[in-house]
Amino acid sequence: MTPPDILYLFVYGTLKTGYDPHTKLCQPWLHSHQPALAQGRLYHLPMGYPAMTLEEGWVHGELLIFRNPPDTLLERLDNFEGYYPQLPPDRSAYQRQRIPVYDLDRTPLTTAWGYIMSVAMVQQVRGEWLPEGVWNRQTDLRA
Repeated sequence: MTPPDILYLFVYGTLKTGYDPHTKLCQPWLHSHQPALAQGRLYHLPMGYPAMTLEEGWVHGELLIFRNPPDTLLERLDNFEGYYPQLPPDRSAYQRQRIPVYDLDRTPLTTAWGYIMSVAMVQQVRGEWLPEGVWNRQTDLRA
């Protein structure tokens, strides 16, 4: 069980280090981070950011570790990700779920929060599968 003063978050898109949303939403409370994997599939969405589904495959991202984050951190992240826990699931872009996270050798690390999109929603917006499981800003710039 995770102590209440530690929050684990798996990120695979603009919440990774080096992107503005990470700097604004995560960096002030970030204790540490490391490269990590989660089971799923990664898609590039036409809106310019990625989505992860729980289909078979591996997604490359980062495990963010927060120590003593403010009580509002998850709420701020939920807002950014378009997750509204008080509404029916089909009214949110993503669902926040606890998922197993692994190191790059696929050794289990911990369970972390992750933002997951349904396969149906990815198909609806015509997401493009990224078979390597990696998203970066260059993914958004390709022709």
